[in-house]
Amino acid sequence: MTRTNTTTGARGDLDVFEYALLRVVPHVERGELINAGVLVYCRARSFLAARTHLDEDRLYALDPCADVRGVRAALRAVENVCFGGVRAGQAAGDDAGRRFRWLVAPRSTVVQPGPVHTGLTADPEAESERLLDLLVR
Repeated sequence: MTRTNTTTGARGDLDVFEYALLRVVPHVERGELINAGVLVYCRARSFLAARTHLDEDRLYALDPCADVRGVRAALRAVENVCFGGVRAGQAAGDDAGRRFRWLVAPRSTVVQPGPVHTGLTADPEAESERLLDLLVR
């Protein structure tokens, strides 16, 4: 798909991508959360990645007794599923799209996915970093 970038006027090959925030909800019943990562999936490029950043001070502001090690382990597990292969555990044989759909399925745990959004990008890797900077850090 070739589109004109309305910001720069430059033409480039843009592909549809999907993304969802990873949220840390220390007390599910309260619904308070902080953004701690972003999942990015681009089917056209077989790209799936998670970028995470846990702001411990913000987490402790919501829950002074938060299990930071447990949250970090959950975020690492998401990164591993995105990476694929042996690190993905039971999802090792699944394609990137199936792993993304599994990761964005609603759940009531401390680390939860937000809603899925879409966009266009020429570089899903750079988009992952941009979204992490914009929405998480």
